[in-house]
Amino acid sequence: MQYKCKVTVIDKKLYPELQRQYCSNPDVGKCPCYHVGDEYIFERYGNADDFWHMGIGTLQKAEGNAKGTAGSFALPHCSEAWDAISRYIYTALQGGSIMRGWMNDERVMIACCSDGTRPVIFKIERLDYKVLYIDGIVCEKCEDKIANGLKELPDVTEVTFRHEDGFVEVYLDKNIEDEVLKKTVENCGEYIVTKID
Repeated sequence: MQYKCKVTVIDKKLYPELQRQYCSNPDVGKCPCYHVGDEYIFERYGNADDFWHMGIGTLQKAEGNAKGTAGSFALPHCSEAWDAISRYIYTALQGGSIMRGWMNDERVMIACCSDGTRPVIFKIERLDYKVLYIDGIVCEKCEDKIANGLKELPDVTEVTFRHEDGFVEVYLDKNIEDEVLKKTVENCGEYIVTKID
C-alpha cells in the first residue's frame, strides 16, 4: 500500500478587532496565501518527495491567483500553516493514523494555522492507494476496460493512469489483496500485471 496526503482549505477566519488592536497594519485582512477550495496533493513515491520540499508544487486546484497561492512553484506554504499541518501530512504519507479517536475517520484531521487574527482551516486526508505496473496497455480503450473492471471492486474509489511514470494508481477505501487486483486486471483482456507496490 502507498499513501498520499490531500490538503484542502475549507475556511478562512478574520478577527478584525484583534487586527485593529495588535497588528501594525490594522486593515491587513484575511490571509492572502490560501483560498477556500484550494487543494494540495503531497506524494512520496518513486522520485517524488513533496514533504521534503515543504509542499512546493503540490497545488492541484487553486481558487485564487495560483502564482500568489501557497504550494505553487512560486510560493511554498507559509511558515505558520506549515508548522500546524506538516506533522499530519507526514503521518499520512507514512500510512499512519492521523488522529484516531478524535476524528470519525482516522485518515482525516481538521487543523488551522496559528495566526491568531486570520487563521486558515485545513482538512488533511490520507489517501490510500496501490501502484500497478501493467503490460499490454496500448490505447484509451484498454485504459477504460481496466478502469471499469477495477471500479467494480468494492472499496476502489478512483483509478488514475500515470502515463509519464508508466504505472496505474488504484485508490482504496480499504485494502484489497494484490491477487484480487491482479486477477481483475488480467480478466479485462491481454494484460499482465508485472508488479504491485
